[in-house]
Amino acid sequence: MLSACEEVPPVINPIMGGNPDDSSSVENQQRQVLIEEFTGVRCVNCPAGTQAIQSLLGIHGERLVAVSIHAGFFSPPYTQSLYDFRTPQGNSILSYVGEPLGFPTAVVNRKLFSGEQDLQLGQSQWAGFISEELAVAPSVKIAITPEFNDVTRVLKADIDLFIEENITESDVRLSVLITENGIVDYQLTPEGLKADYVHLHVLRGMMTNYDGNPLTEPLVDGAEISRSYTLTLPDGWVADNCHVVAFVHLGGGSKEVLQAHEVGITE
Repeated sequence: MLSACEEVPPVINPIMGGNPDDSSSVENQQRQVLIEEFTGVRCVNCPAGTQAIQSLLGIHGERLVAVSIHAGFFSPPYTQSLYDFRTPQGNSILSYVGEPLGFPTAVVNRKLFSGEQDLQLGQSQWAGFISEELAVAPSVKIAITPEFNDVTRVLKADIDLFIEENITESDVRLSVLITENGIVDYQLTPEGLKADYVHLHVLRGMMTNYDGNPLTEPLVDGAEISRSYTLTLPDGWVADNCHVVAFVHLGGGSKEVLQAHEVGITE
């Protein structure tokens, strides 16, 4: 189902120049923060976390990128569920960032914040740490250009990275994933099991490794780096509701996200 390739051609990229509208969208790109919510259809408290993220999205708009990862104890579907939202990559990401102590829970930019013991954060902490991260200028900007063939259902995603300052860390990676909105299926809620619950930002699959693919080029101010990935969308995914999410992050001891971005597949 999945295939991916990486290309580093000579950089003659129109995204940062040429079309004034495209140029403006990337040149003026501000810091965009990634929030990864860990959830499950059997988690009675998780709908409150989803509502909190929707409220934060209403405040911050495109500067907040949300991914809902169904993994862990509460994630197995019910016998009457239409979908199994679990993915091998989601399970690996949960192990990679660490198990939560309770729910709702989320990781903000995969950053270990001052005073915290792990990456997982309770709902009351999300807003403050998101605001803290939004105040930092991006060291890299990201452009995503999707091409989707609705006959073959092949998605090609071109990812262009524009380095804004020297990045000196030795292990820097790019992760690219697909989310889907508006999936109606069962969910346990405080009011009981709901058959018509609308699931949002659901991680569907990845176009890179679960922990990202290394960026091996010199990440110096002014550098431009391109990658291209392909994936065939399964028939059950609604392309109009799917998004490509790309983020640049550290590997190794620190997993901190430097910048995130998302676009709709059919936009």
